[in-house]
Amino acid sequence: QVHLVESGGGLVQPGGSLRLSCAASGSIFSIHIMGWYRQAPGKQRELVADISSGGTIEYADIVKGRFTISGDFDKKMVYLQMNNLKPEDTAVYYCNAAIRGSGKVAISSYWGQGTQVTVSS
Repeated sequence: QVHLVESGGGLVQPGGSLRLSCAASGSIFSIHIMGWYRQAPGKQRELVADISSGGTIEYADIVKGRFTISGDFDKKMVYLQMNNLKPEDTAVYYCNAAIRGSGKVAISSYWGQGTQVTVSS
């Protein structure tokens, strides 16, 4: 079993900041990619940012310059620092990870339960 648990969501005013954290636990052999997706009401889930174990990072264009992803793969953690938040950033933010489980050959995708981020005055 592999578990991803997010924390750090909440209500913030436009222009404010939040930091999301995600911790992976369970029967993990290796983590290859960790990242963040978000889903706003009535919209599809979309990639926000991800980071590979080799340090490759990608961001959605709409968050470049405002959000920063970082990871500590030894600690099985990934973070998302969100600055200059806008109302359109309001969504449920999900942690995602590509993980090879202990005793497994294949790499599987795992999701956290999500954390709500609301940007409103």
